[in-house]
Amino acid sequence: MKKPAKAAPARPARTRSAPAATPAPARRRDAAATRAAILQSAREAFARAGYDGVGVREIAAGAGVTAMLVNRYFGGKEQLFAEVVEQTMTSNSLIAGGIMDVPNPGHALAQALVEMTRADAAPLDGFLISFHSASSPRAAQIGRDMIGAHHHKTVAKTLRGTLAGERAALLLAVISGFQIMRQMMALPALAKANEDDLVKLLGGVFDRLIAAPERRGDDRVTQVT
Repeated sequence: MKKPAKAAPARPARTRSAPAATPAPARRRDAAATRAAILQSAREAFARAGYDGVGVREIAAGAGVTAMLVNRYFGGKEQLFAEVVEQTMTSNSLIAGGIMDVPNPGHALAQALVEMTRADAAPLDGFLISFHSASSPRAAQIGRDMIGAHHHKTVAKTLRGTLAGERAALLLAVISGFQIMRQMMALPALAKANEDDLVKLLGGVFDRLIAAPERRGDDRVTQVT
C-alpha cells in the first residue's frame, strides 16, 4: 500500500517589515539662551563669593552646562567676569538709568541711594561683585577698566567746568562708600537716621560735586554758587 505523501510544512506568512525609524534630529542648543544662563549663573556666583571665591565649574553647574562650554562661549573666567561686570553697569544700575540727566541730579541721586540702601533692600549685584572682589588684583583691574568705560565716563560727560574727571570719581566714591557704611556695615548713624535728613545732607554733597567750579588765578578751585 502506498504511503501518503507528507504534506509540506506550512510556510510562515511573510510580514512586511516596518520601515526603519527616522532618527530624531539632534536638538540644537539655543546659543543665546545658553549664554544668558551662563551669565546669570556667573552674576549670582560672583555677587555671592567674589572673583576668587568661585570657579568655572561652579558657574557651569549653575547654568546646567559644562565648564568646557563656558570656556567656549567666554574664553575663560576673566573674560566672563568682565562681561558680568559690564552687564551690571549697563543695566539696572543707579548711574546707567539716566539719573544724571534729570533736572536736579544731586537730589535724585541722594533719594535713590537712600532708598536702595534700606535695611530691607537687597544690595545690587554690581555693588556686591565689587565689594567681594576688591581684594583680587585681577578683578580690581577689570573693575577699574569697566568703571572708567562706563560709570565714570557717564558721570564725567554730564559735568561742566574744570576737574570733571576728579569730581566724577569723587561722586562715585561717595556712592560706593555710602552703600558700604549704611547697607553692608549698618553704621547706626546712617542705618537708623531719618531718611529725609540723609537725603538733604547727601544731596548737598552731590550738588557741590556736580556744580561747575571756577579756577582763580592762584589755582585754587572754588565752587560756583
